Amino acid sequence: MQILVWNDGLDIGIDVIDGQHRTIADNLNRLARARHGGGSDEVAQVFEQTADYALFHFGFEESLLEEAGYELLDSHRRAHAVFIDRVRALQDRFRAGEDTSEALHALLADWLFNHIRHEDRAYVDAVRAYMGATRN
Repeated sequence: MQILVWNDGLDIGIDVIDGQHRTIADNLNRLARARHGGGSDEVAQVFEQTADYALFHFGFEESLLEEAGYELLDSHRRAHAVFIDRVRALQDRFRAGEDTSEALHALLADWLFNHIRHEDRAYVDAVRAYMGATRN
C-alpha cells in the first residue's frame, strides 16, 4: 500500500470538508502502516475506523448539500451510494475473515483524489453561498 501525500490542490476551500478529506487520507496512511508493521488486531481496528469515518463523511456531506439546496444532490448521492455499497461489502468480507484492507485502501484513495477533483468541486459555490447566508 502506498502512503498518500496530501497537497493543497486537493482542498476545495470549505474547511469542514477539507478537514474530513484530510482525515480520510490520514486514516488510509494509518491503514497502510498497520498492514506493514502492525498486527492483525491493529489492522482490524484501523480498517474499521477508516471505513466508518468514510461512511460518516458521505452522510455529513450529503446533509450539508441538502441544507445548501445543491441542485445536483441526487447525482452526488448516487455517486456516494456506489462507494458506500463497495465499502460495506469490503467491511462484510473483512469481518468474515478475508483481508480486504488493501482493497479498501485502493478504493478510498481512488475516490479521495478523483471524487474531490470532480464531483466535490462542483458544489463549492452552492455551499459557500449557503454558508455565507447562514452567517448573516
